[in-house]
This record gives sequence, structure tokens and C-alpha cells, in this order.
Amino acid sequence: MANEPIKDTDPTLGKLVMDAQRDISTLISQEIALAKSEIKVSVRHGGLGIGLFAGAAFLGLLAVIMLSVAIAYFIHWNGSGLDLHWAFLIVFGLYVLIAALLAFVGIKQVKQVKAPERAIQQGKQIPSALKGRG
Repeated sequence: MANEPIKDTDPTLGKLVMDAQRDISTLISQEIALAKSEIKVSVRHGGLGIGLFAGAAFLGLLAVIMLSVAIAYFIHWNGSGLDLHWAFLIVFGLYVLIAALLAFVGIKQVKQVKAPERAIQQGKQIPSALKGRG
């Protein structure tokens, strides 16, 4: 077998390399096309999801407004003797207190944010490690 003559139909090394390059190029372009189609589907679903969340948020805002009106009318109707404008001011004050509480808690949380000190320290060591002095 080792002494068989080379036939004209046997592929040469150059032809094999060219075939491999063509196949790899085709494979890569097909993978890119697949990724593009998957991204299109994902973007379409993501956009639809964001739109639906926006609609839900808008309806939630309307619900909070309606609840606020209902609470104010309930305070007025409850026999408290308060005029309607005072009932609405009570609801307004309640929302201001809730907003202040949320802001206070939010500020406390933001103050706890710290820089990634270990990552910064390790990042500073990279140049010396690359130079062989690690």
C-alpha cells in the first residue's frame, strides 16, 4: 500500500486545505446566519415583552390613582365630618410619607455601595505578573 502510485483523482494537500477553508467559511457564515435569526426572534419577543410591561405599568398607575380617589371618598363618607378636599389632602400626605420612607431606605442602600476593592487590587497586580514579577 505504501508503494501505490499517486493517481490523478487523489486530492492534493493544497486542494484539501482549500476544501477545509471553504467548509469552515461556509460553516461560520451559516452559524452567523443562525445567530442573526435567533437574535431577531429574541429582540421581537423582548420588544413585545417591554411593551406589555409598559402597558401593565400604565394600568397600574391608573389603578393607584383610582384607589387614591376611592380612599379619599371613603374617608369623607365614613362619617368623619371632613370635607372632601381634606380627605384628598390626607391621601396626598400618606403618599408623601411613603415616598419619604422609600427615599430614606434607598439612600441607606446606596451608601452601602462600595468599590470592588479586591478586583482593583488584583487588577493592579496584572502588569507586574505579565512582566514575570508576580
